[in-house]
Amino acid sequence: MTSSTPPAAPSGAPANWAGFVTAEPALAATVEARFGAFTHHVLATLRKDGSPRTTGLEVRFLEGELWLGMMPGSVKALDLRRDPRFALQANPGDGTGMGGGDVRVGGRAVEVEDAATRARYVKEVEPPEPFHLFRTELTEVVRTHVEDDAYLVVQIWQPGKPLRTVRRT
Repeated sequence: MTSSTPPAAPSGAPANWAGFVTAEPALAATVEARFGAFTHHVLATLRKDGSPRTTGLEVRFLEGELWLGMMPGSVKALDLRRDPRFALQANPGDGTGMGGGDVRVGGRAVEVEDAATRARYVKEVEPPEPFHLFRTELTEVVRTHVEDDAYLVVQIWQPGKPLRTVRRT
């Protein structure tokens, strides 16, 4: 097992999508491409009792943010209002190939009530209204993929820390 540690990202606080892109542009492009390959992904939230809940979700990358839009009163929106922590797993696609690798994002979801921001989102996305809109504050981005048919490679990014890459045989 080996690990590489390039220079640290400049910020220690949770980052928005633009902050991640600035810190790790190549990894960000790969992660965004994985989310862009399919429409539906899996969101994990926390229920009232602390147990996990997984549900399907569409995501958008707009204005330097990763957005989560949801139907009004949906249990995932209510979960996030109560506890903003989430994990988001990109759809791995058909079969076992997982072209581009497996990617997931963790962080906190912040509900957006600002009328101007919501109006820009509506103009771009045209969601059915009414809806809940959350922007994300990233605490971790992870990509797992196979390299040279020999290594399982795990890349882990956290704000303010260097990208960590672990290779396993």
